[in-house]
Amino acid sequence: MSQLLTTKEVSKFLNINEKMVYSLVSEKGLPASKITGKWLFPKMLVEQWIETNTINYPKTAESPSVSQAVLIITGSNDLLLDKVITLYNTNFHGNIAVFGNLGSMGGLQALRQNLCHIASSHLLQENGEEYNFEFAGRELEHMPAIVNFCRREQGILVRKGNPPKIATVSDLGQSGIRIVNRPLGTGTRLLLDQELKKAALRGDKIDGYDNEVHRHLDVGLEILAGRADAGLGIHAVAGLLDLDFVPLRWERYDLMIFKERFFDANVQNFLGLLHEKQFFKLAESLQGYDVHLSGRMLFPKNNVKKATKISLKSGRSEG
Repeated sequence: MSQLLTTKEVSKFLNINEKMVYSLVSEKGLPASKITGKWLFPKMLVEQWIETNTINYPKTAESPSVSQAVLIITGSNDLLLDKVITLYNTNFHGNIAVFGNLGSMGGLQALRQNLCHIASSHLLQENGEEYNFEFAGRELEHMPAIVNFCRREQGILVRKGNPPKIATVSDLGQSGIRIVNRPLGTGTRLLLDQELKKAALRGDKIDGYDNEVHRHLDVGLEILAGRADAGLGIHAVAGLLDLDFVPLRWERYDLMIFKERFFDANVQNFLGLLHEKQFFKLAESLQGYDVHLSGRMLFPKNNVKKATKISLKSGRSEG
């Protein structure tokens, strides 16, 4: 049992008079028990009461908060992005970058809800030329800064030797072909659906259209394992898994950042890596990447060619 103190001992312990002890019991919740008409105070509980009521704790050594030390990136997944996140974590000790694989639209939604610092996206606009501007204008109250991460080659992944002889998206509708797909909200699914529409094909008529996986690498693994004949993915996966690749188009893969966070140290440190030799070496180690635009601000910028006119004031598409 904890040592019991008398009223007199507590007054001495707290350096106050005995009348004040009674006031603390009745008004401030000083722990006490009345036994045979006398107040007794468990010393351990008195000490805890003092600690609980302490204010103005001395500051500990300065250290960044979790929000300051963690860089959160969400959106479309990418093999080069994975490598750059590892590079960031290696170069900036005491800080950490993490990635949430939510797809391009999921990244925009996370940015809108202030759940991330950076959203990665490659959403092809209906004109078939521009990326991301129109979607950002619709999804976000204010247009973010848009910085290019890379350009990368998208196409159809098939097993080595291309046994089904697939040459175009139209061939995915052939009898006996089973595909693997990406979820709604991803840039790759959007591209596939646009290409199927051009080819006058219905997705629900294609075997495997509802078989969805969450990463480009997973598309390649499904094909490598023989569970699918083909699926859209980036060239880098074909090179990594020794698959054949039927090219469709080069796409722009961008980073979106709200202006309130753009000059945060962790954001600037990450963007700074896109100008370093280490970054270019990482890109060279993978197939299907073009980094000549990497790190370049695409919006706001007056000379960026845009198919849709975007209002800087409202951040909404006007055309």
